[in-house]
Amino acid sequence: MCLAIPALVTELLPDDMARVSLDGVEKVISLALVADVAPGDYVVLHVGYALTRLDAAEAERTLALLDEAAAAHFAATAA
Repeated sequence: MCLAIPALVTELLPDDMARVSLDGVEKVISLALVADVAPGDYVVLHVGYALTRLDAAEAERTLALLDEAAAAHFAATAA
């Protein structure tokens, strides 16, 4: 199973690359597949590539759902 997640672009780098933040963890990714990305934008990230830009509200909803799913998982495994 594959998972693509929202990531916040924090810095544009040379050669179609960018630095993103994933819940405080920084990673350098490729923007080769997405045009017109700026710092502050969210992108959908999969295996090191931005696949598309994502509206900030949608990104925040998705991240909240992922947090909720993780919390439920950890609560179930701790019981």
